Amino acid sequence: MVRRKRLGDLLKEAGIIEEKDIQEALKVKKENQKLGDVLVGKGFVTEKQLIEVLEFQLGIPHVSLFHFPIDPGVITIVSKEFALRNLLVPIQRQGEELTVAMADPMDYYSIDDLKISTGFKISPVIATKNEILQAVSRHYNLNDKAIDDDKDSEEAPAIKLVNQLLQAGVQLKSSDIHIDPQESKVLIRYRIDGVLRTERTLPKSYQNSLIARVKIMADLNITETRLPQDGRIKTHIDRAPVDLRISILPTVYGEKIVIRILDLSNALSTIEDLGFNRINAQKYKTLIEQPSGLILITGPTGSGKSSTLYASLNRLNTDDVNIITVEDPVEYQIEGLNQVQVNTQVGLTFSKGLRSILRQDPNIVMVGEIRDSETAEIAIRASLTGHLVLSTLHTNSAIATIPRLFDMDVEPYLVVSSLSGVVAQRLVRKICRDCRESRSLTPMEKKHFEKRGIGAETIYKGTGCNSCQNTGYRGRMAIQEVLVVDDEIREMMMNHGSMDQVRRYALKQGMLFLVDDGLLKVKQGLTTLEEVLRVTKVD
Repeated sequence: MVRRKRLGDLLKEAGIIEEKDIQEALKVKKENQKLGDVLVGKGFVTEKQLIEVLEFQLGIPHVSLFHFPIDPGVITIVSKEFALRNLLVPIQRQGEELTVAMADPMDYYSIDDLKISTGFKISPVIATKNEILQAVSRHYNLNDKAIDDDKDSEEAPAIKLVNQLLQAGVQLKSSDIHIDPQESKVLIRYRIDGVLRTERTLPKSYQNSLIARVKIMADLNITETRLPQDGRIKTHIDRAPVDLRISILPTVYGEKIVIRILDLSNALSTIEDLGFNRINAQKYKTLIEQPSGLILITGPTGSGKSSTLYASLNRLNTDDVNIITVEDPVEYQIEGLNQVQVNTQVGLTFSKGLRSILRQDPNIVMVGEIRDSETAEIAIRASLTGHLVLSTLHTNSAIATIPRLFDMDVEPYLVVSSLSGVVAQRLVRKICRDCRESRSLTPMEKKHFEKRGIGAETIYKGTGCNSCQNTGYRGRMAIQEVLVVDDEIREMMMNHGSMDQVRRYALKQGMLFLVDDGLLKVKQGLTTLEEVLRVTKVD
């Protein structure tokens, strides 16, 4: 009988991690989570290191599923549910031997289950979690023939197809699924790490049943095809709770659907998870721990403003405070918060909701977005009467928020007295840790660093690998700038000082601007210069 080793022991023997890392990972490990996933998530090891150790120590080969010709005949041997639950996929059969790609080839329980249920001798090989999820998505019923073969009822193919599209969206960690009708086909596109990618093309004949199915799920009007519609679906995908926002827009080729995926199991992050620079984190925590004042998070759509707001509320959410929010829509429902959903059809606007909230004896108020001067004025007055008010605004930088508030027809003295601080934020893609390589700076790149007074000799890039689908990037992180409004800035605002004056003063006070925070994260090897310049070109 072969002695079955444990993953932690193998990694320790290879000198990659220490016992304290394993203990820390075990503390946060959830019941059905694999230790390897926790270690990768905490940054103690990379997926590549994990695979290399298993490959060398156990003598189990590693395969790239993107290039491996999976035999369609073997897929049916293992059920899709079993494959997803245990992160494995059968790829080849030779006589009585079944080759199975596994994210964790040390999952002996799954191997034993497979032996019993299939009757085959199981030969495990290693593949990344990402590749396995995509292989499952690609090979299990995701071909059009499998959908056409299902003749149980007229609706069955559409139901099956929509379920598959949603499942693939969650597995690929996409934020949005686009169902795009074209003249002769329907494109299915997923937004992953902020970039849209076409994953499938469907025949035009699927269009109407697909749209009807989504409308039924979201409780929308099936007969209305000429007007935009919005809806919401709460469901479970792969046993995880998921909230879906549906937006339907009539186009010349039919109704286009965008499904925003809110993964409720990953909803609540902490301020530590937001990637704040150490100096910025300290400034921001001091701001939100004040008893009153107005704090704004700014940036374009999709820059992670909601995540920052929720993480802040999560930190402030204690028994002795009354937190009330007015949002459109309520993205994540958090225990202990009183959340109000804007409903313009019945006249419940941000300003109306906010007025009522202030009669509910709140300590902390969160307004999803300041869209008009009425909401701005009520929010500002609330912050002056002893409430801490958090909200978002669309501006390009923290300093640009000041003139934006003045432009909203709010009395300047009110803005000056209430504004405590502004965080401007953008999202950049993170370099894939499995294929990260260092390289020297070009003279042009050196100039970018020198201009901001940052010394750097080497920077990093992702060369592209199976883990990141050859993009060189995997996941996203925020870059921020935090403007703390002190008495000096208030005086400049009252005396109609230029924003350039405010900028120079903030710089003198050691404020890190977006581009500075971005360049520091480039220097640390977390992201690339291209990403930082892409999102900070306005500054």
